[in-house]
Amino acid sequence: MSAPSFSVVPGRQVQAALRGREREVAAVVEGAYRLHGTGDTVNPPSSFLRFPDRPASRIIALPASVGAPIGVDGVKWISSFPDNVRTGLPRASAVLILNDPTTGYPFACLEASVISAARTASSAALAADHLTRTRTRPRRVGFVGAGLVARYVHTHLVGTGWEFDEVGVFDLSADSAAGLAGHLAGTPGTVRVHPDAESLVRASDLVVLATVAGTPHMHDPGWFDHAPVVLHVSLRDLSPDVLLSGFNLVDDVEHCLRAETSPHLVQQRTGSRDFLAGTLHDVLTGRVAVPGDQPVFFSPFGLGVLDLAVGAFVHQQLAADGALQVVPEFFTELSRHG
Repeated sequence: MSAPSFSVVPGRQVQAALRGREREVAAVVEGAYRLHGTGDTVNPPSSFLRFPDRPASRIIALPASVGAPIGVDGVKWISSFPDNVRTGLPRASAVLILNDPTTGYPFACLEASVISAARTASSAALAADHLTRTRTRPRRVGFVGAGLVARYVHTHLVGTGWEFDEVGVFDLSADSAAGLAGHLAGTPGTVRVHPDAESLVRASDLVVLATVAGTPHMHDPGWFDHAPVVLHVSLRDLSPDVLLSGFNLVDDVEHCLRAETSPHLVQQRTGSRDFLAGTLHDVLTGRVAVPGDQPVFFSPFGLGVLDLAVGAFVHQQLAADGALQVVPEFFTELSRHG
């Protein structure tokens, strides 16, 4: 057997491989969800590395395995250091390691903040499509949190066929809100920066929550009386009272009911999981019907299998183009006895 090769894929190559391929990425993400729903993945709980002297920061390991036809193992190692934004650095940074499922050898290391944002955005766009099929397709979208993830969600919504008359933006940082609004200024729809989260929610039929909140900051179910679809990407924005007022879906029940997420807080209060209607896979397969007349909250934990699926897609695109940067002789001890 020949020596395994190992490639390093920088962020610029990741961006190039994903740019303009939102529909293809959506198909990859949906395929990963379907494999996960049928038990053809392994997605153990994420491991959180926390720091007593830096309580706001963390690094998370997301190991996973995806079965055929994707066929890849690996791990995402992603850090969240909110104080970075004060110095102009993005909050999150990440790498993704892909392992060959036959030999176990790692065959690629990819810059993964872009992959993570893309899989999150693609998951949100996929959910938005399927969760709005029983109602008039929303034409007013609002983003609470104006960072990288919000930008990517908008890109993947538009890239998969969404059109908006109004795009709302709110962020606790006026500079961030203005930055996202400026980025969206050249896209269809009137862009409006809102003075507060309540104003944005009430003015939006599709709401994207992409903040760094550690505890709920939206407590009034009345904000959602107009029955929007809410993509609760950041997982910790909504109080139990809000979630209990609507129809709740997650990507994976066991993953979402841990780590003090908003759904976890509901379970702790009620002692039950009955408030969950099901998973996105249940919607994709028709096992759960989504109502058109009440708020719908999709709270995805973010599965490592999605990172692997999108990372493998990027690797395949670059390999097909002959653009992989292989590290010569990365593995050296390949003879058992020297």
